[in-house]
Parts: sequence; structure tokens; C-alpha cells
Amino acid sequence: MRSSDGIGCVVAVLIGVVTLPAADSSPIVTREFLYETAPFPSCHASTLAETPTGLVAAWFGGTDEKDPDVGIWFARLTKEGWTPPVELFNGVQYTRPDGSVHRYPCWNPVLFQEPNGRLLLFYKVGPDPSTWWGMLANSKDGGESWSRSRRLPEGILGPVKNKPVRLDDGQLLCPTSSEHDGWMVHFELLKSRDEKHEQWLRIGPVEQPKEFSTIQPSLLRHTDGSLQAIGRSRQGKLFTTTSKDQGRSWSPMTLTNLPNPNAGTDAVTMKDGRHVLIYNHTPKGRSPLNVAISEDGVAWQAAVALETEPGEYSYPAVIQTDDGMLHVSYTWKRKKIRHVVLDPARLTLKPIVGGVWPAD
Repeated sequence: MRSSDGIGCVVAVLIGVVTLPAADSSPIVTREFLYETAPFPSCHASTLAETPTGLVAAWFGGTDEKDPDVGIWFARLTKEGWTPPVELFNGVQYTRPDGSVHRYPCWNPVLFQEPNGRLLLFYKVGPDPSTWWGMLANSKDGGESWSRSRRLPEGILGPVKNKPVRLDDGQLLCPTSSEHDGWMVHFELLKSRDEKHEQWLRIGPVEQPKEFSTIQPSLLRHTDGSLQAIGRSRQGKLFTTTSKDQGRSWSPMTLTNLPNPNAGTDAVTMKDGRHVLIYNHTPKGRSPLNVAISEDGVAWQAAVALETEPGEYSYPAVIQTDDGMLHVSYTWKRKKIRHVVLDPARLTLKPIVGGVWPAD
């Protein structure tokens, strides 16, 4: 695996890995860090995908969010554990005559495994979220090697934080949002199936009240064929909107009864049709970090709190792998990325009534 700027890999020491015995009633099967040491002090915005050769993860790391040295980092899960972090891409724009570089930070990688074997990596580059642009690279070997990264068409960002979904007609629907003229959710439909990925359709923004500020949707799929988007807002609660035409149009934005402290979330629809939501169940701060389950995307039940101690536990990603397990990654105090494996069969659910997380 190559590094885009010559930074060597560091040896990751996996400590604090906990694997519970099968007889244990806890839904948490494994809890671990993707790495223990790395050549960057700060990290954020992880993403997961299951490839034909195993689980992979990406995130952005550098001195601190918004610093020019922030790049896109990557690791693969092997039989020996997670591979050492390697920087895949950075925001270097050009080299000046004096040898210095003009460089922007990278942001919010999103991995997606295509059925044909290609692993897609979307990410953003730019000074800040109001001026960034979308980038795309792909791998044909589960992330061991990568194509050159290229800029997406003007006005297209790709999925802004959370994974896309493959629609019934084979097209890829990307949940995204913009911040250059207020916070607004929209969607981008990737229509082409060739390697250039250049045929895009921008949908939205979704209608929302003037006082709303919403970004970073996740997509859920319902058994009746409809889609639901749910995500982050500045209004103290998660937003939701639905589509009955495969994402071409969306209902006006409304708020759920679940709290949101203006922090990123993620969600996925499981094989059994139930929906999983990872979010901070609090109106302020980024702890605790919670897992909720819903049959219909409206009434949510408390499943488990992944983190409850003081600190920042944020920006989760969640997928369900072929073996039925739920894999969650998230920012741990901006210093590490934590990976948790959940067994859905062991989840004990309690109703969330009036937006209040039930006591243990």
C-alpha cells in the first residue's frame, strides 16, 4: 500500500481488545482501537466497508481538524489484526518554486463497496466545509492499492459523511448536504456505471423551515420501497424526511423526538428490516454515544450505550456485514478510532418515551 506523501507506516499495537465469550449476554462482541499509535495526533470522521477480502476503515487525521496537514488515512482488518495506518491521500495542490507546498485539509471520507468488486472512497478537500469540493478514488483489490484520486464534477460533493445506498435500478444514491448558504440537505444520484463516475444528478435541497439547519443525512430503506433520511441538526433534535420515488423527491423536513447536540450520526437498515441508529442521546455534548433500534424509523427503542464516560465520542459509522454482525466505528476523544462489533440477536430493547433514554 502506498502513502501519498512518503510518510512511512507505523506499527500499530493492538491493546485493549476485548472479545466476549459467546455465552455472554452483552451485545458487544468486540471492542478495540484501530491503532494505538499513529503519526498524527488527532483524528475524526471514520467510515467502514466490507470488501471481498475483509473489513476496511478510513478516517481523516493530522494535527487538528482544519489544519493543512490533515489527510485521509486507511487500515484493513486481517487475521493478525488491523494493519498499521497509512495515509492514502492528502490535500496538496501544488509545489512552490521554493519547494514548499500549497495544501488544504482533507475531510469526511466515505467508503462504499460496489457489487462488481470496486471499493469506492469519497472524501472532501478544501479550507472549510463551506468551500470544500468532492474527490473520488477506487480500489480493485480491497484497499491494497488505489487509483489516482480525481475531483468530482462542479457542484457535486459525493456522500458528505455517511454511506450511499444502491437503488433497485442499480444507481447509487448519495446522502449529502451543503454549508455555503446555510445548512441544507440534498442528494446526489450517480447514474453512470463506468469507472469515470461522471454522470451525476443533484436532487434538492430538501424543503425545510427557515429556522432549520440540517446536514449529514443517513439513508434507511423500508419494506414498502420508500426511503428515509435521518441526521444532524442545530435544532436540538434529529431531523427526518422520506421519499416514495427512490430518492427523486423528498417530504418537507421535520424533527424527531430524539435529541441531537449538533453532532454527526449514522444509521443502517438491517437484513431483517429493522433500522439501527448510532447517535449522541443528549441535547449538549458528545457523550453518551448510543445505539437505538426501530421497526418503522419513527418509534425508536434503546439498545445499548457504547460510551457513557465524559469526553467526546462522536461521528459514528455503522454497517452490517454478511455474517449479520453490526460494526460501528467512531471518534474516541479525537485521539483514536474505536471499533465495536455488536450482535443484533443479543440486543435487549427498551422504549424511548418522550425522547428520554431509559435507565438501566
